[in-house]
Amino acid sequence: MSTLTDLRIAAVGDIHLGEDVRGQYRKKLAGIEERADVFMVAGDLTRHGTLEEGKLVADELRGLPIPVVAVLGNHDYHSDMEREIADELREAGVIVLDDDGVVIQCGERKLGVVGGKGFGGGFAGKCASEFGEREIKNFVSHTRSIAESWKVALKEIVADERVVLSHYSPIKETLEGEPHEIYPFLGSYLLAEAVDTAGADLILHGHAHKGSEKGMTPGGIRVRNVALPVLGRAYAVYCLTCAEAPPADWHQH
Repeated sequence: MSTLTDLRIAAVGDIHLGEDVRGQYRKKLAGIEERADVFMVAGDLTRHGTLEEGKLVADELRGLPIPVVAVLGNHDYHSDMEREIADELREAGVIVLDDDGVVIQCGERKLGVVGGKGFGGGFAGKCASEFGEREIKNFVSHTRSIAESWKVALKEIVADERVVLSHYSPIKETLEGEPHEIYPFLGSYLLAEAVDTAGADLILHGHAHKGSEKGMTPGGIRVRNVALPVLGRAYAVYCLTCAEAPPADWHQH
């Protein structure tokens, strides 16, 4: 488990599991407890959001020796079975966040995790606004509501470190590599704005398969795109250092 100076977070997104790969991803998680204190999955656990795929993912993640925290992604919503998928995951022992938070005891440290799917809208200077047709207003309002929920949850949570887990990106830097035309559908600056206001130590997201791994919010919070196609491996491990250690001690395995 954690020492007083390191808290290790294994993370991945966009694993897109289907029947043809049953059992294969679980094999890649062997020994994860030796490398990390908690495992976070940043959405798009399934391919088409069917209940059958949800049950398969639950089986892959069931009984891991470290806590597992997940959020759903747009693929997990595709078949309108998101609630049922979340229930299957929770039955398997996975903590599923839906614009709320949880505190996990990691050794002597308390890790607060806040988040949910997130949503789009674009980024400062090139973003949608709550103006015009009702459909556009609803689109932006949905993201704003999610961001506000995250901000409230972050302010209320009591922990030594705080991580935000999302599917959609809070910044455009980790989208670099994706076509600029689809940036508004990959994330929103409102998510970063909320986290910068409330404070956090790290933001993890997925969704952008052709994006870049590393970025930072305008407020200086580190952001990592953990989509599996970006990482090129089953998961990455990020180390958070305790408050008394210098920020330079942040590193990735």
